[in-house]
Amino acid sequence: MSVRLEIKQVKSTIGRPHQQEKILAGLGLRGVGKSVVVDNTPSFRGMIRKVLHLVTVEEVKS
Repeated sequence: MSVRLEIKQVKSTIGRPHQQEKILAGLGLRGVGKSVVVDNTPSFRGMIRKVLHLVTVEEVKS
């Protein structure tokens, strides 16, 4: 059983650096209230760390 991460965008990217917008797009998030489930890998965790102030993260067992 692997652990995946559910990421939900809770804040807007308006007024944020372009790099943070690109990171959210790379995670698959398109706007406030949207959520995605991604693998728990170092690359995804690094991306999440950069935008942690804009998202919430929960572990999901699959």
